[in-house]
Amino acid sequence: MKNLSLLILCVVLSTFQNAFAQEETTDETGSLTLSGSVDAYFRTNLNAPNKGESFQAPASSFGNLPGFSLGMANIIATYQGKKVGAVADLVFGPRGEDAVFGSPLYGGGMAGSSQIVNQLYVYWNVSDKVTLTMGNFNTFLGYEVISPTANFNYSTSYMFSYGPFSHTGLKANFQLSDKFSFLAAVMNPTDMTEFNLIGTYTLGAQLGYSSDAGSTYLNFVYGDQDGKLSNDGTLITDQSSLGKTFQVDLTTGFDLSDKFYLGFNTTYNTTSSGEFFTGSDIQNVNGDGAGFYGFAGYLQTKPSDKFGIGFRGEYFSVFNNGLEGVVGLNPTTGDGGVFAATLSGNIKVGGNLTLIPELRVDSMKEEFFVNKDLNGSKGLASFLLAAVFAF
Repeated sequence: MKNLSLLILCVVLSTFQNAFAQEETTDETGSLTLSGSVDAYFRTNLNAPNKGESFQAPASSFGNLPGFSLGMANIIATYQGKKVGAVADLVFGPRGEDAVFGSPLYGGGMAGSSQIVNQLYVYWNVSDKVTLTMGNFNTFLGYEVISPTANFNYSTSYMFSYGPFSHTGLKANFQLSDKFSFLAAVMNPTDMTEFNLIGTYTLGAQLGYSSDAGSTYLNFVYGDQDGKLSNDGTLITDQSSLGKTFQVDLTTGFDLSDKFYLGFNTTYNTTSSGEFFTGSDIQNVNGDGAGFYGFAGYLQTKPSDKFGIGFRGEYFSVFNNGLEGVVGLNPTTGDGGVFAATLSGNIKVGGNLTLIPELRVDSMKEEFFVNKDLNGSKGLASFLLAAVFAF
């Protein structure tokens, strides 16, 4: 793993050297732009409690608070030059805090300035075909994104919620042809955005295909996310560490016609069993890996510039206790699944404001929710109305 990381770094450094040797020094001119969004919403359950300890919500990210609730304020400063540039993407509010949950490391877990950094990176267009980026950037996996302005649905899928949110590292984008692209990256463990606390690294790759009708991306990440145990006198009996995580993700979307769009996302994530400390030595854990997989379809139509309607249908499955507190699990097998159907409207008001009424139904294989009588239930129906302003 370390040798492969070093090899990628050597290739990148070689690219640096060649570019410096070939490029004449020129005056760099560029422009600074500000963009962002503000959003808020109202949410209520139709068949479950809406207050107190019994309040219910799907265990997916964002849009899960009761009543009138805040999303986030997002401010993005972008400097774009001929060859180089930088992005500072700041978030404030509950959605922003959920998006950067892995950031309070520098202050020992206390709230600090890193908790408002969604992205912070610099880039260099080495040539027309190669771009290098270093810093903290949102993940290249998955169909959905953190900002509500780029998603048709306001609530998010399970696959998005438990795939990576962000990475910190070095990535290289290669434009192989007019239609094909390739990305290679060396990164900290997933969502460890401020610095590397554990000394292991994650590799990432993407193969992309784009045409006038749409695009398709095949994505990979592989690496140890919680470090290796070291018998240095600080371990306690039964302390454990998971093995390496592998995730493969396919995302595609294309226009069926001028008014209809179809998207698709599927993902598979597994983490090997790892190791544990017996009290005297470190031993490997026997057993199969654990994780999740899923697939989702997105069908959208826009009869006019002012109105659109879209449906997301997702099946998400956990195996071998791969996630805790996300879906109802069979106590014997540790497996469970959920089908979530979401119907959303997009109503444009002026050029900047979008109203999103949304009806969502989550149906589990095992009991996970409670109904209004506080009895166990496999299903949850909810309604949401969001207002998203983009600038």
